[in-house]
Amino acid sequence: MRFEFIAKHRGIWPVSWICEALGVSRSGFHAWLVRAPSARARSDEEFGARVRASFISSYRTYGARRVWHDLLAEGLSCGLLRVERLMRVHGLKARPRRRGLPKDDGLRSAIADNLLDRQFTAEAPNQRWIADFTSIWTAEGWLYVAVVIDLFSRRVIGWSMSNTMTAQIVTDALIMAIWRRGKPDALLHHSDQGSQCKRVRQAALRWRR
Repeated sequence: MRFEFIAKHRGIWPVSWICEALGVSRSGFHAWLVRAPSARARSDEEFGARVRASFISSYRTYGARRVWHDLLAEGLSCGLLRVERLMRVHGLKARPRRRGLPKDDGLRSAIADNLLDRQFTAEAPNQRWIADFTSIWTAEGWLYVAVVIDLFSRRVIGWSMSNTMTAQIVTDALIMAIWRRGKPDALLHHSDQGSQCKRVRQAALRWRR
């Protein structure tokens, strides 16, 4: 493994430096370069290619055990520990399974009429706003995002983000839109029937009062 490391990085650092750092001789490294690969090395290269092919065909989702079952199904004789070692050598690591979307138990007893009726156009600013709420999986967990868009300019005029799924973020997005647009006199505000967006409509009614 040390000689392989030297061969891989000799274009970056002098061979003498790497040999000294790893405690090996330069003559031993040069002898290794011209030496024919051992039967074990040739076998690892062949199996490594099959392991990589199985891993890539699974869209990088298979771990060592599922790759091992793939190889056994192809009639190849190998052990699970060998597959694990070859995957480490080649840097093959399965992607973590994406978590399911968070459960939404919001109540939807009152559903407003669809006044927009899929007419996603406006002749002037502040005539029709649409709002939506979504969740995005990040390395630190779920990020919840709410936005308000003016259909005239197609610009996001209000937004809010949080690491918790609450009605407050959709309310905050609407309040930002109202603050940025100077409290328009009359407009149609449309959202889906999600429980969080239902709170947006309630906030809009309180503002109109």
